[in-house]
Amino acid sequence: MSRSPHESSFSFSRRHFQRIIAKVELAAGKRNAGHGDDDGDDDSIHLTPASSKADPTPPRRRAGAVARIKSAFSHAVSIRAGRSGRNGGLGSRVIGTLFGPRRGHVRFAFQVDPRAGPAFLVELAMPTTSLVKEMASGLVRIALECERGGVNSGLKLVEELTWRAYCNGKKCGYAVRRECGATDWRVLRAVEPVSMGAGMLPPAKESGDGEGEIMYMRARFERVVGSKDSEAFYMMNPDGNGGPELSIYLLRA
Repeated sequence: MSRSPHESSFSFSRRHFQRIIAKVELAAGKRNAGHGDDDGDDDSIHLTPASSKADPTPPRRRAGAVARIKSAFSHAVSIRAGRSGRNGGLGSRVIGTLFGPRRGHVRFAFQVDPRAGPAFLVELAMPTTSLVKEMASGLVRIALECERGGVNSGLKLVEELTWRAYCNGKKCGYAVRRECGATDWRVLRAVEPVSMGAGMLPPAKESGDGEGEIMYMRARFERVVGSKDSEAFYMMNPDGNGGPELSIYLLRA
């Protein structure tokens, strides 16, 4: 029995969705196997173990060298911390917030800490209510895929502007990176004290678009970097209470 065009398109989207997830998780597995507990931070500092051979350097000179190494190491760490604070670079643990008006489109943001600006903020063509229905199934996997190369070839993965979006095997249009505007800040400020949870926020008084209340879900995510072209974010459930599972995959192909 021949398939309808809709069935064929859905089957192709599901297979492509599964390939995206397989590529990201394979890269992440290889990275973890090769680097142990490396958190994928491009700014990580590696220290080389000292040689087991006797060091002929006199004690006084050796002490001076050790002091200079410690000073340089401390300086590098302070620079790294300051740079992370300025550009919102992501580490191995991030705060993720999914939100959107009831009759609008869903957005999600990743932050280093609750008060920092989002290092990654995109808006999907997917309606907020559709994502809520998917969450009711208990397992949601969102895959975002972008093209490699072009005029933006020097961008980090989380800085890419446009993505093809898939949710649980179904293509759901595109996702677009956006700057954090007043509406986004209003939501992030309102949920700042929330470490994990979901709820509703009243619509902005000045908003006249009739999109209704803001629905949100907020949690901590584990970030796993497979390569410069692949990352995965897994929602962490500290209570293990059988709540919904959410994973977000980024792939540049």
